[in-house]
Amino acid sequence: MTKQEKIVSMFNDIAPTYDKANRVLSMGVDTIWRKKACSKAFSYCGDSALSIVDVACGTGDMMGYWKRVGTENKMVIDEIIGVDPSEGMVGVGREKFPEMAFHIAPATLLPRDAQSADIISISYGIRNVMERQAALLEFNRVLKAGGLVVILEFMKNENPSALGKVRDWYMNNVLPRLGGLISNNYEAYRYLPDSIEGFLTVSKMATELEVAGFEMLYTKSFSMDISTLMIARKK
Repeated sequence: MTKQEKIVSMFNDIAPTYDKANRVLSMGVDTIWRKKACSKAFSYCGDSALSIVDVACGTGDMMGYWKRVGTENKMVIDEIIGVDPSEGMVGVGREKFPEMAFHIAPATLLPRDAQSADIISISYGIRNVMERQAALLEFNRVLKAGGLVVILEFMKNENPSALGKVRDWYMNNVLPRLGGLISNNYEAYRYLPDSIEGFLTVSKMATELEVAGFEMLYTKSFSMDISTLMIARKK
């Protein structure tokens, strides 16, 4: 089994408790991060009907926020499509959002025509994509000219502040134990801080986006640098 297959299997295992664990571990603040990401992305969009593809959609949380925040901002959304390689996660998503379309597929092979989407989002998922550069190139293929890629992620802190060190302590010591209790899968939540430590800094992620044919529009970190929002436009 490849590392990518192991990650997908892990998400299949924790799918039934994933939403509950997210709310508890983030103390609900992840809902604020998601809303801000949607609102900021919409500020770069015009009045035309939008096609949104949420990659690594999991149980569909971000899809729900795209719809809700879009309505609040009077945006015209033609479709919201969810794509994820985990059948377990998508199964939960389909129960939550039966009106939305979900597809089982990896980030590197999206079931979409070239230049067919206005926005591609990936929330806390790009870190789990082993062939990251191939995925970014696939995002570029699917996006229309001027389309947006919207990334929410736990980025590696190169020079953490005092508050950043508090974040790292929480991630390394509290989160795995609490997540393990909720999901009965300690290893899955031990993976989270380990994967952040092995991931990219914001500047390196920006460089990868630029190499894949995007120009950075916006970067902002939230809540002691726990979560980072990056928005880039297809050149």
